[in-house]
Amino acid sequence: MDEQLFFRKLDNLCTSKEIFYFLSSLEVMSDTMASRALQRISEVEVDDNSLKNPGLLENDVFRALCFQFEFESSKLSNTGLLNALQALVKLCVDPQSTLMTSLLSEGEERLGRGQLTDEHLCALGESLLELEDPSCAMLEQIVNRMQEKHTERWSPRKIAMVYKILQVTVQEGKKCQNLLNRLNSVTLHTVSQLSPNFTSVILNSLVVLHQTRAVSLVTALCKHSVKHVPYFTDHELVNVLEAFLFFGQKLQIFTEALERHVPKSICTMHPQTVSKLMHYCCKKMILSKPIFDAVAEDFISSADRLTTDQIAAYIIPFGTLNYLPPSASSLFRKLEAVLHTRLRHFQPHTLLNLLHSCVLIQRYPINFLPKIFSPYFLLKLQAQPPGLNTVVMSQLTQLFLTVTLEYPFYEGPKLLSKYQLKACPALHSYPDVHLFKRVKTGLLYLLKKRIYFASEVSTPYFYVVDIEIKLDEEGFVLPAAQLEEVHRRIALCVDGKTRFCAHSHNLLGEEAIKQRHLQLLGYEVVQIPFFEIESLRNTRKMADYLHKKIFPCTHGLSN
Repeated sequence: MDEQLFFRKLDNLCTSKEIFYFLSSLEVMSDTMASRALQRISEVEVDDNSLKNPGLLENDVFRALCFQFEFESSKLSNTGLLNALQALVKLCVDPQSTLMTSLLSEGEERLGRGQLTDEHLCALGESLLELEDPSCAMLEQIVNRMQEKHTERWSPRKIAMVYKILQVTVQEGKKCQNLLNRLNSVTLHTVSQLSPNFTSVILNSLVVLHQTRAVSLVTALCKHSVKHVPYFTDHELVNVLEAFLFFGQKLQIFTEALERHVPKSICTMHPQTVSKLMHYCCKKMILSKPIFDAVAEDFISSADRLTTDQIAAYIIPFGTLNYLPPSASSLFRKLEAVLHTRLRHFQPHTLLNLLHSCVLIQRYPINFLPKIFSPYFLLKLQAQPPGLNTVVMSQLTQLFLTVTLEYPFYEGPKLLSKYQLKACPALHSYPDVHLFKRVKTGLLYLLKKRIYFASEVSTPYFYVVDIEIKLDEEGFVLPAAQLEEVHRRIALCVDGKTRFCAHSHNLLGEEAIKQRHLQLLGYEVVQIPFFEIESLRNTRKMADYLHKKIFPCTHGLSN
């Protein structure tokens, strides 16, 4: 049969049974036809990197095809050899079998003799990369051969394959940095041609190879990835999100693309992909209500199928970014039900992080605090990394302060005093330096003397106050150092951009709970957010603003 006619007929067959029946009607096939038949079998029988029907490897027609490749490998054309190898790797044929050993050995010989074209080198490299334990020596040979070619003419497929090989064979790109520099330069000019898969593969390789100096390429790839958001597979999207995190990229248009894609696709997304997405939003401080609302709904319907780490990954960002979705009541009812049935399955630090995130948004895990405050649980926390470091101690202290101040009806075990932080300036989110300086200058103008306010004051209750002002019973300002006759304490929270979600006026969870607790501890909390004072251009206007915020019931400044 004419090869082209054979290929057309083969492409119209949709099951291995049809393909075997068609092949058994032929008396003679070229190796190119036989290898294409193997490729078609792999296309219809492999789903999510696994065989739909492992029994097909025992089929007589399949074995007859393989016999030709096993015992006549030296007579095969390059195309027949490498197409067959790719198909058999995809069909999960044992790499140690005589069939695969024969084909790999023949490929290695032809590689050494320089008989393979660029396309053949790509095919061999892709096959080796699919194996669980690829031969690094062969991969390095392929790279060496590729370096002899003109990189300027490489196709996106070749570029992606070389990146993947370097990812396997080079530790942090040090041995082949010259090739990487050439490759990065060529890739920059072909970014617009890259498919979703190649975009994801290259970004992942740049992360693994620590290509932090390839700023122009990374930026171009991240911008290019925006249009591919609806078409990325779960694995590809995870690679892209990891690259955004690693290289410190944050694009509003990428967030907007995710906001359009996620709500309508979340029911088919893998939980690990959703977890990575929430981790990305949390790290970048991106409060995307469309994404968070969709994740909340997904959690309500699928929480029973999630691992404990995935449960934490879904929920913790709500606390970190201080957001309650419209479905909050159902969301936290579902979380409580899951915790009741699976509490013992959570790792200690995962459980603490999860429950701490809940109190940030005033969702009180009262039923589970006896476990958290028990000496046995605290010993488990101490025994597992990172142990009882200051961050963990601060979470425990905030949980204790929360039930003491916000839920006084709690009657369970208390947190032992040795686990409570009295003050921890190291964990204080210091105000923006320039903003803080402007506020202090305005206060000095308002109060006339520096002795009337103190900055960065450690309280006995764990928190640090940005600026503290003391008043006597008649409302007169007292020197900051005075301890007697203090009737009122005012805590000024100078909240710069870093205390809010990105591009938002939504205060972060840690800052919201701090301000709630300071108020419950007797302070009059006055928030000085950046967006209210950015436009105040001189000290007089700042002083006027501070007067109205701190002393709203008294007359303004005299002229």
